[in-house]
Amino acid sequence: MISTSLMDEFRSIVGNEWFLDTPEDLATYSYDGFLPEFRPDAVIVPGKTDEISKIMGVANRERVNIIPRGAGTNISGTSVARKGGVIMAFHRMNKILEIDPENMCAVVQPGVVNADLQKEVARYGLMYPPDPASMYVSTIGGNVALNAGGPRGVKYGATKDYLLGLKVVLPSGDLIKTGGKTFKNVSGYDLTRLMCGSEGTLGIFTEITVRLVPLPPAKATLQAIYSDLDDAAKTVSAIIGSGIVPTTLELIDRVVLDVIRDYGGAEFSRKAEALLLIEVDGEEVSVLTQGERIEKFCREKGAIEVQRATSPDEAEKLWQARRSAFGAVASVRPSCVVEDATVPVKRLPDIIRKILELSDKYRVQIGILAHAGDGNLHPIFMTDLRDKEEMARIDKAMEEMYEAAISMGGTLSGEHGIGIAKDRFMPMEFTGTAIELMRRIKRVFDPNNILNPGSFL
Repeated sequence: MISTSLMDEFRSIVGNEWFLDTPEDLATYSYDGFLPEFRPDAVIVPGKTDEISKIMGVANRERVNIIPRGAGTNISGTSVARKGGVIMAFHRMNKILEIDPENMCAVVQPGVVNADLQKEVARYGLMYPPDPASMYVSTIGGNVALNAGGPRGVKYGATKDYLLGLKVVLPSGDLIKTGGKTFKNVSGYDLTRLMCGSEGTLGIFTEITVRLVPLPPAKATLQAIYSDLDDAAKTVSAIIGSGIVPTTLELIDRVVLDVIRDYGGAEFSRKAEALLLIEVDGEEVSVLTQGERIEKFCREKGAIEVQRATSPDEAEKLWQARRSAFGAVASVRPSCVVEDATVPVKRLPDIIRKILELSDKYRVQIGILAHAGDGNLHPIFMTDLRDKEEMARIDKAMEEMYEAAISMGGTLSGEHGIGIAKDRFMPMEFTGTAIELMRRIKRVFDPNNILNPGSFL
């Protein structure tokens, strides 16, 4: 517990309004998208860099844990007080500080919502490509902390590919600057990349400089329905292997499609075992040609139905199923555990077959969503966290799934991060030496282990 005098010291930095410690406030910040509850001792909401520096100075002196938190949409448990302490929330620091069209970059505070940045830069004919599914809620600071990706990752990559520079407050309270507005920068160690994906364990971002790209002039959106899930998975490999780089290539299996249908999210043929949602962008002539080639691939690989949007409204209608998926699945059971095993694209059919096998073996309902174009799967375990026996079976299924993914040359996480959701699986992917090296890096930045302790390290 934090002493009354220390709470008063924190209040003096941000003002009484922005130091929260009522039971209602603590309950609100006890959860993130991962769902298990960890109640903090308090919540502090800074409004500027100087306040963060002072807060960290006090926290470091008194050995108080600080847990950075954006919108709390992550599903890996990276923004909860697993070992107690103070949640630091960033909804006051939500300004777009600069959009620089000539240098094709933007400077933002950590609390800026991803979709708000996308909307603003579009006015300049530019695009910020990283588009996590939670983009209408999640913040850029959280996206950087977890190196977030999204459907456009097939063509455009993840947050790290658009991160140019940071201003960071260290656990000591000291401020450092990494990178800048230049696209090329090889001066010293790449601290910008090190911070990206660090899950709130190394420092606190106060300003973020991101790279922008020209908004593509045209796009084509296609939806293909399959009566065989394996055919859909093989289509993904065929498209990527052909040299076409789609903007997005999403896969939804029958389990999720049935839920979406019952939820009223969209209608599909009862024969549908899988759906592919495919989008390409670029110059109009190129987009037209690629759309025709993709449609041909889909039909050759067994699609029973292919639709190509002829207008933005039709494209939005095709996206309806994908966008309603998580809401639909959440209506089936009290809880859903969403994972993100990732494998090389060629192994996509293999890992999907493995997940179906595990669903039968452990008697658990698993739906499959996937950013299939980059091999990033989101198996959705539909469950009830209060059912301890079922959760034990799910844990075994997850362990086997990740063992399979690693054996196929894959990884524990393509975009969600490790957090406390998958920390126990780290030895599958990393040697003891590699894990110890990460811990040493953590100790260099945070020798007192006050910043997000109890996370993946």
